[in-house]
Amino acid sequence: MMIIMKKKNNKLYKNIIIRQLGLNHWVDIFKKMQEFTNKRNSKTLDEIWLVEHYPIYTNGTSSINKKNIKNINNIPVLLSDRGGKITYHAPGQQIVYILINLKKRKLNVRKLINIINDIVVQTLFHFSILAKINKNIPGIYVKKKKICSFALKIKNGYTYHGFALNININLKPFNNIYPCGNKNIKMTKMQDYKKNIRFNDVKKILIKKIIKNFNIRN
Repeated sequence: MMIIMKKKNNKLYKNIIIRQLGLNHWVDIFKKMQEFTNKRNSKTLDEIWLVEHYPIYTNGTSSINKKNIKNINNIPVLLSDRGGKITYHAPGQQIVYILINLKKRKLNVRKLINIINDIVVQTLFHFSILAKINKNIPGIYVKKKKICSFALKIKNGYTYHGFALNININLKPFNNIYPCGNKNIKMTKMQDYKKNIRFNDVKKILIKKIIKNFNIRN
């Protein structure tokens, strides 16, 4: 099994491993997700990775002219194999990568998206932030601004990529793009509604909601 972090930050449950990876370069984690998915089989335990990334724009498979732009204001632009269009990652944004076996968990993509929605909405509600799902423009919104984006890759029934929740990230670089390819989308973060919010406090609650909604037990 691939080890990408210290054991003290791993939590092994009966049928899943939750890893807290800290701050990593996006391209390193992207390659490790691909390697993990390519090597896994029906006996491989599912994993969930919590990570932050150094500033980077990533283009999904739906983006147009995705190979022509190499950087925006000195921030790299890289190509991903996830669905969707361009987005931005940076410290202060909690990313949750979901590497699971859909068949083994008796899930389809729609059910998985519903679980993601529930995890994020419940986490926000814990901090008294009311969020809504927009079925026409996928994502999770607070006061019509997007606070969480998600996109997945499915390969041979295994998922990778996941969702990104804005906690106390600097939102200014989003102004250089149309987030998710939509010029009408405005981004927000939890700190806009809870000034003194702490990243690790949100992460702890997020992990609890992940455990609850994936029905994870020791």
